[in-house]
Amino acid sequence: MATNASSSSNHDIHADFKRDVNMTAAELEKWLKTDESKSVGQDSGDGASIGHHSGKRIVEILRKKKADLSAADEEHMHKVHSYVSRHLAQGPHDKKDVETSRWRYSLMNWGHDPLKDK
Repeated sequence: MATNASSSSNHDIHADFKRDVNMTAAELEKWLKTDESKSVGQDSGDGASIGHHSGKRIVEILRKKKADLSAADEEHMHKVHSYVSRHLAQGPHDKKDVETSRWRYSLMNWGHDPLKDK
């Protein structure tokens, strides 16, 4: 659980995380089981991508109450916000096939479906 000293500085990360992660825990969990999810991202060394591991952690965070979030959870929320912000700014390589793009699949592993913004 966040301490009082850090809770005011972490208020923004809760809002950022909520805005960035636009998939529900159930949607993300279902997505992470797909071949498309497993086909993208940088290998973490155990055969699964860093983003895939992040997605599993995001599911855990989404299922917690805000009061039950640990400092490690909030640190991961910062990582998610940074990744989603950077990746959205880069945009897809091929604007025609966004729906099936590695760019979208990678973002979805981090809990953000850019097509939901449309």
